[in-house]
Amino acid sequence: MSAAAPLTLLYVPGDRPDVVRKAAVSGADVVIVDLEDAVAPDRKEYARAATAELLSDPPSATAPPVHVRVNDEADVLELAGLPGLGGLRLPKITHAASVHHIAALAPGVPLCPLLESALGVEHAYSVASAHPQVRAIALGEADLRADLGVREDAGLDWSRSRVVVAARAAGLAPPAQSVFADVRDLDGLWSSCAHGRALGFLGRAAIHPRQLPVIERAFRPTPQEVEAAWEIVEAARTQAGAQALPDGRFVDAAVVAQAQRTLALAESSPSGD
Repeated sequence: MSAAAPLTLLYVPGDRPDVVRKAAVSGADVVIVDLEDAVAPDRKEYARAATAELLSDPPSATAPPVHVRVNDEADVLELAGLPGLGGLRLPKITHAASVHHIAALAPGVPLCPLLESALGVEHAYSVASAHPQVRAIALGEADLRADLGVREDAGLDWSRSRVVVAARAAGLAPPAQSVFADVRDLDGLWSSCAHGRALGFLGRAAIHPRQLPVIERAFRPTPQEVEAAWEIVEAARTQAGAQALPDGRFVDAAVVAQAQRTLALAESSPSGD
């Protein structure tokens, strides 16, 4: 589960094909072409056409998957059948019915509903479990912050936890964190990622390539975590059932499963760390 989830997702504006091409070699696990917030109203049609041209060919074996955050139903109809489309991100979803509608327009395409309002968060589980094409859910924090009137970052923690729990209850991978808007504050990004990881998020969306290495490091297991996971897995191999390690840590099936996920995530690192 953890090893298969992307850790870095890079948003790029759909009306900038040159930036999209650069994003494809940025090292991001997924490139998200944004046809919604990142594109001015008078550039929407151009962005859709440019994205359709980009996705008209099948992806190369070395290129990251390309997802599209759509702006409207016309985007879905234009892009759904293209061979280079890796998935659709659906903004401002509030009900499962909306997911079913998009799934009917784009059969077989992986979907990621974005929960960006109080109502969307309230319906998080029904959205996450709405359709087999839903492969992930995510929180849109900028819109949610405005909807709730929240000024302090901690005011979003309940909503964050709600989305994490809903994703896992629906059998999905842990969600990726929402974007960190200050692209120059890498220390702040690191701290925010550490907080998100503690809440159960896995990976994060970025809006600039310089954020990618920070996100990657923040969500990869540390050497100490990998060493501790190996100790747990080795202990489970030599003795069945619950047990206590020499240092006092209690080990049961749930602890072993968590350790195995940690090792799987570490082994999926491009560097093999």
